Parts: sequence; C-alpha cells; structure tokens
Amino acid sequence: MTMKKILKIALLCIMATFTACDDFFNVQTDNVLDNKNYIAADNEMYAGYIGIMTKMQIIGDKIIYITDTRGELLEPTANTPGELRSLYNYDTDLYGNSYADPAEYYDVIIACNDYIDKMIAYRAKHSASIDVNHFNALISSTLRVKAWVYLTIGKIYGEAVWFDDPLVGLKDLSKYEVKNLDAIVRSCKQLLDEGVYGIGGTLSFSWVEWVDPTMVGKDGTYRYWDYMTPEYFALYAELCLWNGEYQKTCDLILENLNAKFGSSTKDETSWLRNATLDGNYKTIWNNSSPYPREVVSAIIYDYSKNQTNRLLHHFDTESPNQYLLAPSEVGRTRFSDVTFNPLGGKSSDTRGGVTFAKNSAGDWVIQKFRPLKDAKRTKPYMDDVQIYIYRGSELHFMLAEALNQLGRYTEAAAIINQGVGGAFPAGNVNWPGFTNDWTRVTNSGTRTYPNAGIRGTFSLANRTFFDATDPEVKKKNDLAMMDEMLLEFPCEGKIYPALIRVAKRYNDYSIIADRVCPKYADPEAIRTKILAGGYFIKWDAKK
Repeated sequence: MTMKKILKIALLCIMATFTACDDFFNVQTDNVLDNKNYIAADNEMYAGYIGIMTKMQIIGDKIIYITDTRGELLEPTANTPGELRSLYNYDTDLYGNSYADPAEYYDVIIACNDYIDKMIAYRAKHSASIDVNHFNALISSTLRVKAWVYLTIGKIYGEAVWFDDPLVGLKDLSKYEVKNLDAIVRSCKQLLDEGVYGIGGTLSFSWVEWVDPTMVGKDGTYRYWDYMTPEYFALYAELCLWNGEYQKTCDLILENLNAKFGSSTKDETSWLRNATLDGNYKTIWNNSSPYPREVVSAIIYDYSKNQTNRLLHHFDTESPNQYLLAPSEVGRTRFSDVTFNPLGGKSSDTRGGVTFAKNSAGDWVIQKFRPLKDAKRTKPYMDDVQIYIYRGSELHFMLAEALNQLGRYTEAAAIINQGVGGAFPAGNVNWPGFTNDWTRVTNSGTRTYPNAGIRGTFSLANRTFFDATDPEVKKKNDLAMMDEMLLEFPCEGKIYPALIRVAKRYNDYSIIADRVCPKYADPEAIRTKILAGGYFIKWDAKK
C-alpha cells in the first residue's frame, strides 16, 4: 500500500473519533485527542501525530494576544472585551479569563505525552513490522513540539507544571513539580538531548516524501506540513540563548545559515536578508502559504477545512471581523521617529506601512495579516494566515544577540545594520564562523545582492552600537537590538518575551517598562506593575 493511501486511511481513522469531518480540523480544547486504543495500526501512528498538529493550530495565535496586548504597540478599541482589557491593564486577578488561561497549551502537552506513551507500547508489540525510521522521526518531532510549547508557557507565565505522564486531562496536577523559566529551559534541553527510549529531538522527516513522492521538490499541501514541527536547530538555539550558552547559539545558527546561503547564488535565497526583500516584506504574511524566503517553521491553516486562527478577527475591521485591537499612536510614531529609527535618506520605514494603515473610515488598523489593499485573501472570513514559529530574520536577531554576549560587537552590529555583505563587499570574510556565501562574491559564484543586514535591507541608517571601550557595551547593544525588534516583529508574539529575556539578563525590568508604558494614559501605574513582576501573567495551573 502506498504512503498516500495509508495517510488517507489514517485521516479517516481520526475523523471517525469526532462527530463530523469538520471537527477534525477544529478540535475543541476540552477534547482528549486519544482513547486508550488509538494506536492500533501503523497508519494511526501518522494520524495520531496529525492530531497533535490540530492542537498546535489552536494555540498558534494565543501568545500574540497575551503578550502583544501588554506590549509596546497595541491598544484597545471600542469593541475590546473585558478579558482583553484586563490583560492590557496588567490586572493581576485573571481567574476565568479565557485569553490568559493556559489550558490549551497544556492540552498539547497532554497530547504529546499520550502519543509517546501509546507509540512506545505499540512498538513493543509490533517491533518486527514497524517502520523504524518513521517511528523514530515521529517521536522526535513530538519531543520538539512538547519542548516548544513548554518554552512558550515559560515565556508567558514564568513557570509551568512539568509532567511526562500520559494524562486524560488537567484533573490533578498537584503531584507534579512547578518549574520556573530557568528550570523549564533546562528541562527542554534535556528532553531534546536525552529524549525517550533512546530517541532524541534531532530527527526530521518530510511528509511529502512519505505521502506523495511524486511531489518531492514541488509546492503542495504535504510540503507545507513539514513546517508545522518546530525546526530543531532554531528551537535549540533559542533555548541556549535563554540559558546563556551563547557560543552554542552561534554555532547552530551559523551552521544552518551558511548551509542555506551556500546552497544557491540567487538573490532570493531563503533566510538571506538583502535589498530584494524590501518590496516583498508584506509577502511574508500576504501570501496563501508561508513565504519561502522567511519561513523556518510555521503553523499553517486552511479555512476551507475549518483550520482557522483569529488574527483577522482581532485586527481587521471588515465584517465579520471584530476589530478588537488597534495600533497606538505611540507605537506607530516609533517607525517614523528618526531619534528612535534612523531613516537615513528614506522618508519612511517599509515595515511601518506593512504593519498598519488607516482604513476608509479613518481607523488605524493592523493590516500586516490582510492588507487593506491588494489582499491575497479576498474575503474577510478567510482567517487562515500562517503564524511563524521561527522566521529567517529571527535567526539573525538571535545570532546578533549571542555574538554581542560573546564580545563580538562588530559582527553583532553588522547583522543588525548593513550586513556581512556590507562589511565584505568582495568576499574574503574573515569573521570566525561566517562564510563568503553571505556576500556578493560567494564560494560558488556571484549574486547581485548580498546580505545587507536587518536595516540595510530597507536602506535605513545604522543604529548606534558600542564597542569594548564602553563599560555597558553589552547592555547598550542589547537595547539597540530590542528597539529594532519593535519594528521587525510587531504583533507576532516575539517582542515581549525577548524583552523579558534581556531584562532578566541585567535584572533591570525598566527595560520592559520604558518601551511599554508610554502608550498608556497612566504610564506610572503600569510601570509599577511591571517592576513588581507583572511582566509574567500570574496563573495557578494547579487550580
């Protein structure tokens, strides 16, 4: 039987556990993914993993509402419900708040634990017939999902209930340890390093090779499924960044960026930041599938199969969307304020025009997920824009942050400002770990547009970076990178956790308050809450 036929059977097996086919793609969070006998045939190994992916789709947008609402840009509208206003106002009593409730994250953990338990039991009975490579890759992928979800919980709540046992639901967590963010990071690394039953977190597989080999190397549904599992090197590099293992972060990211840049001399090579991305920046979101130049890992959706998120519901004004959050004046102004964003010879920053605009009614709208003009999703109910777990520019930011902590200030500044190609226009790169493939004159030929850095991509002037002559060089450079993140990652759930990481590094949480509080009517009240520990959402998961 071909893998394509097996997968179709597998899908039917999972669909049969719900009341209708549509429910397969719209799983309720209080459903248990599995029953005690669901791993009963080889095809259900694949189907069970797809079930985990449906739960990933449910949580994909959650961190955006939880962190960006409290971040530097978004503010309520007249339509904003009380639960979102409570988050915006840094309220401490969030009991019953559906946005703040972490249950959906723990649903994914439960699904992963149960899947691993059932898979191990199934292997014990069918070791002679099982496809070992497929089995190991599915387990490895599940470990990465679990680690990424736990890291996400830690970044939002500052702690998590850690459990590896297969549970039916969040019924009795009192016997399990509550780990703080530092311990979560260490446990996630240990999970990926040691794995389960000798299977670690490094193994990958391609759905298209298994399901439909005729589509290898081509675009298609199964190819995009590959993006749904967090990429090992990016996830592990981020864990190392949180854990202070900066050289390991550099090694992992440089190895993979070098390989990608060395694979092609095309100007559109994936993850390569250069001038050709300026006019295509909006394509990162305004596209029917993840943008190949930027995607590392992404949660994908298809509204025709009831696979949706609620980004447009929150940000868009066209019915049936509700326009629950809008860009604040303070947040918008930062894109054009030359003291915050040196524009050089440009009149504006491309990223600002992509992120927000005024609609016909005169309301400011976050439009990056569906532009007010020329939207690829022509109908306002098509809330199926992909959500990036990791994207190419994020790799550059993590690399620059790690380089700065290693004292490699020149390289860190180049990554953010004018790029490696700007420092070595004719090749001959002599920075340790970098290759000529970042430049115009590569190891295998030439390209027109070399790596131009985060800011050089948009022809913007340099941010000020400091060298070893400044006693606070590392902190000042980190703050420059955080300010740049405010322009690169609005409404993606990435900025606020990074601010927490840097604030934690220097034990200076005014780093968060300085960037967040100016949008508030009473900034000092919010500053007081942040400095008192309000940067984490307080939630007792054991209640």
